[in-house]
Amino acid sequence: MSVLQWKSFVGDEDDRPEKPRRYGVTEMRGPNYTIMNQNVVQDILESMGQFVDGLKFSGGSHSLLPKAFIKEITDMAHKHDVYVSTGDWAEHLLHKGPATFKQYVEECKDLGFDTIELDVGSLDIPEETLLRYIHLIKNAGLKVKPQISVKVETSKIPAKDNRAFGAYMAPVPRTSVFVEDTDLLIRKAERCLNAGADMIMIDADGVCEYFNSLRADIISKIVGRLGLERTMFEASTPGTSEWFVERYGPRVNLFIDHSQLMKLECLRSPFLARRF
Repeated sequence: MSVLQWKSFVGDEDDRPEKPRRYGVTEMRGPNYTIMNQNVVQDILESMGQFVDGLKFSGGSHSLLPKAFIKEITDMAHKHDVYVSTGDWAEHLLHKGPATFKQYVEECKDLGFDTIELDVGSLDIPEETLLRYIHLIKNAGLKVKPQISVKVETSKIPAKDNRAFGAYMAPVPRTSVFVEDTDLLIRKAERCLNAGADMIMIDADGVCEYFNSLRADIISKIVGRLGLERTMFEASTPGTSEWFVERYGPRVNLFIDHSQLMKLECLRSPFLARRF
């Protein structure tokens, strides 16, 4: 009998089931910011495959890779019960018309992709058209994940000279912050879910890109309206991942870089998190 207590998700302590999971999902970024060849993907999946739920080709990187290579990656992922997502790329094809988009969906299915992601913020189309594209993807037998971005714009307010009793006092810098209507975005996300979308991806920009500028108010409103199981947050840094797990527990769905896999899995376990 081994003296090592290997990590397991069985039981209530971790509050996270084995794969395939509906919550506590970890989606890993594929080749985009770093070069990831087949051997790298294989090493990650063979050593930590039980902790990886999804693999995403971010930024349209799959459009630059040979089809044979993509098929090898998707087949390898499926052997480890890992789904494969296209990332936000479909919006670049919509200007060519519905026929081209339908062809893209069929090609993604042939290459082994399981999920097609739609960047809602970049789609300059009516909402009804967006819902029709969701139906089209679902009818093809694939999952669909709309990506929602909350626009947060910060601008500096010009400071006036402030003098008191003839002495110069340095003005305190002030800024104004404009936050897009979060309720409007959430209502759009709800309609996407009602139309058949499987999960909503929340882009990190303006919301959770950096640990020291997290918008906890926006995140709380999104989770409260959409729920943890149907929402995934992009965690750009290890500190952001730690914040999400500490605040919402191991059930939170996160999209991370492959370099953060081990730390995130330790954070998801209460026993390991206290010693990490």
